[in-house]
Amino acid sequence: MRIIRGNFKGHKLLFLNSKITRPLKDQAKEGLFNIIEHSNLIKIRIKNSNILDLYSGIGSFGLECISREAKEVSFIEDDKNALKLLQHNVNLINKKKVKNSDFTINIFQQSVEAFFDKIEHSAKYDFFFFDPPFNDDKFFYNLEKLKKTRVYDKEHLIIIHRDVKSSDKLDKLIDIIIVRKYGRSKIIFGTFN
Repeated sequence: MRIIRGNFKGHKLLFLNSKITRPLKDQAKEGLFNIIEHSNLIKIRIKNSNILDLYSGIGSFGLECISREAKEVSFIEDDKNALKLLQHNVNLINKKKVKNSDFTINIFQQSVEAFFDKIEHSAKYDFFFFDPPFNDDKFFYNLEKLKKTRVYDKEHLIIIHRDVKSSDKLDKLIDIIIVRKYGRSKIIFGTFN
């Protein structure tokens, strides 16, 4: 596991071998960020954005965003083993902070449900990355909660990482823009309708 591009390119991330969490593989991550950066269907960019990394695990997505000059990333994770590695990975990035790079990292040790129960409605996020365990269907409920909080601007992007075989019915909650498959992963890009 590594950071692919940006200020921390090549930086290795510690990851957890677990049945509960699985990191976003480099191939899927590279494809995902290529779509964000190069698709005419995506209206916003990572630079200077505010990111909400849900079910963040070791922080692979959010730290890639920091490397690509996101302004702020908030990680939400409740698995204690994943949190230890996330904190370790964040500490290494903070130690290697690049001149003129200005970013904020927040780590919330709680479930996504608990985070949405307490979220400040004045907060606004540009990108929402949902990476729940493949067998977790509670993320539908959390996606609905997020929609009700309205902590997003008109221009926003929701990215959902699911198993390639999943048949999630998301079209009632979001307008799906793009769906891509990378090995065992399916990446869904959309916005709230």
